[in-house]
Amino acid sequence: MRRVALIAAVLTAVPLGAGLAHGEVTQQGDLRLSFNAGFAPQALPRNREAPVSVRVGGSIDAPSGERPPAVRRISFAVNRYGSVFSRGLPTCDRPSLEATSSDQALEECRRALVGHGYFLATVNPANRQAFTVRGRVLAFNGRIQGRPAVFLHVYGSTPAKVTVVLDFKISHPSTGEFGTVFTTRIPPLASNLGYVTKMSLQFNRRFRYRGRPRSYFSARCAAPSGFGSALFTFARGRFSFDNGQRLTTLLTRSCRVR
Repeated sequence: MRRVALIAAVLTAVPLGAGLAHGEVTQQGDLRLSFNAGFAPQALPRNREAPVSVRVGGSIDAPSGERPPAVRRISFAVNRYGSVFSRGLPTCDRPSLEATSSDQALEECRRALVGHGYFLATVNPANRQAFTVRGRVLAFNGRIQGRPAVFLHVYGSTPAKVTVVLDFKISHPSTGEFGTVFTTRIPPLASNLGYVTKMSLQFNRRFRYRGRPRSYFSARCAAPSGFGSALFTFARGRFSFDNGQRLTTLLTRSCRVR
């Protein structure tokens, strides 16, 4: 039962975190979501895409001190002036990641690694003092039913070992402000005894495809002609919870033309 409790703790509020400036805080009743995302560098070409690293993180809590509800669906969308490129990049599959430590996952799928980060989770066992689970998050390039995807490998080793694999499907809407969307559904578990307090993940993979340098994430600065910078909606986060609540938050960022 201890392993079930830890798995439940990892999945109760994912993926969020800390360490990014200028985040957005959204509150609905006793549910508070802090969501953040950013990219670097901010200086980008106007008419062509250049490599960028993207970081996403945040936290979920209840101001009253109660346990927040479990997340059941997550959608993270990126402005269409940025894009994901994975052609030619090795892939990893779920069976290679399940029941593995972070080091074992890297041994199996290092060539498919596209991002890395960390998480902290609080576990509240019945009739026992709460304790913190710490661990690493690794993101691997993959495919689901032949379509692009990212597998998040979440591994905690303190005070007990636990592995969770989440699959994010990638879609590319043909219209609208956002051109790339990552989506996952988190199944309900028999026991929910904890919640993630922080999570942060950075995508920064560079590789070569057909002899040319490529980046997993690339972007351009779509400033109007005659302007040296632009303010735009960079990302959108949508979160659905097991109590029926839904929260959506938008992040505005700026870029400079180089």
